[in-house]
Amino acid sequence: MAVTEPAPVAAPAVHEGILRRQSLRESAARTYARSLPIVPVRARGMTIEGADGRRYLDCLSGAGTLALGHNHPVVLEAIRKVIDSGAPLHVLDLATPVKDAFTTELFATLPRQFADNARIQFCGPAGTDAVEAAFKLVRAATGRSGLLAFTGAYHGMTAGALAASGGAEDVRVTRLPFPQNYRCPFGIGGERGAEIAARWTENLLDDPKGGAPAPAGMILEPVQGEGGVNPAPDSWMRRMREITETRSVPLIADEVQTGVGRTGAFWAVEHSGIVPDVMVLSKAIGGSLPLAVIVYRSELDTWQPGAHAGTFRGNQLAMAAGTATLAFVRENHLAERAATLGARIVARLQALATDHPTIGDVRGRGLMIGVELVDPEATAPGDRPERPPAPALAQAVQQECLRRGLIVELGGRHSTVVRLLPPLTLTDEQATAVVDRLADALAAAERLPHRRTTTGSLR
Repeated sequence: MAVTEPAPVAAPAVHEGILRRQSLRESAARTYARSLPIVPVRARGMTIEGADGRRYLDCLSGAGTLALGHNHPVVLEAIRKVIDSGAPLHVLDLATPVKDAFTTELFATLPRQFADNARIQFCGPAGTDAVEAAFKLVRAATGRSGLLAFTGAYHGMTAGALAASGGAEDVRVTRLPFPQNYRCPFGIGGERGAEIAARWTENLLDDPKGGAPAPAGMILEPVQGEGGVNPAPDSWMRRMREITETRSVPLIADEVQTGVGRTGAFWAVEHSGIVPDVMVLSKAIGGSLPLAVIVYRSELDTWQPGAHAGTFRGNQLAMAAGTATLAFVRENHLAERAATLGARIVARLQALATDHPTIGDVRGRGLMIGVELVDPEATAPGDRPERPPAPALAQAVQQECLRRGLIVELGGRHSTVVRLLPPLTLTDEQATAVVDRLADALAAAERLPHRRTTTGSLR
């Protein structure tokens, strides 16, 4: 699908002026704005139009928030209905018909064995606050303070969530190996690598001299997103459930990015058939608006009133938009669609890898896809099969994608994984355009002059 260039909706000077003022006024902590210097003014479905009139296919989707893409009609109608009704927009944690409808629809999508004995806590409107609530919940319920988390994890930007994430410097949780095929920490990969990772976990928990504090809970992502799109093997997920259940350690599934059909099942834990004790939900459940909750087994509901609160936990517009989104995904079988289309995209990208040795690995689940870029001319350390990462090449690919009207994000340990998170409403034509533009961008980036750094990556 060719990139169209409609007449600009704003003069180039206006476009540049907005970007310039942003760089002067906003903090040094801004992220996406640095690598994606666009000024969105209109959006519909998968398409974003910038102030300069250029159009882009959005494979970032609000970091996975936009399950139905931008401004989907059912979402807009749900929001308008609440506004036109005169209902209050801010209600703290009071009961409302809008909240009741959201909770009913959400519970209808959850694994039945889980939903039949569950409670819900509405949190502050970001996923990281829901992670904090989950930690607080299991600590209160168990009387223990330790936490188990995994290498490569990402759970948010508040203090407790950061401590459980892979990049934590002041580590206050016990870090466990997360199985991978391409960069297996044991150099094996596959089912054998996952089994060794599980045995490591089991041995550490049972070792009286292991140094791990008594855990209040274990938190894991069924697919690590920011960590580089690493799907957890189903057998390993079942082992983690068995290990935690036999030791009375609550299992927390972080489904902030993997939920609402993203991975080809409505909730990613359904692939393995496990039933966690706590599910952390945000992003897509708000239908593009801020909303975060935890859902958990009723036996854990031991905390006192006010143990976790937040002024904006009663976001009525987000609940209405979320109800519409959940229902649309469920009724239109978009999870199944994501599984089918995602497999097709992965197959095309794997075929592309045969002609591009800079592609080290293609992986993912459903419409959560990652392409890891490497330096094919560098020597792999030791006898490891994988090549060193190429962060500069990945950055170049991202910029070449943007020039071709495709928005992608980078992730992984060295920001060398090109991540694709298109909306679940992606059409066949758009899927073809995404792969075509990415392939063209990769070829262009490979032609750019470069030199190696001391680590072997391209610059």
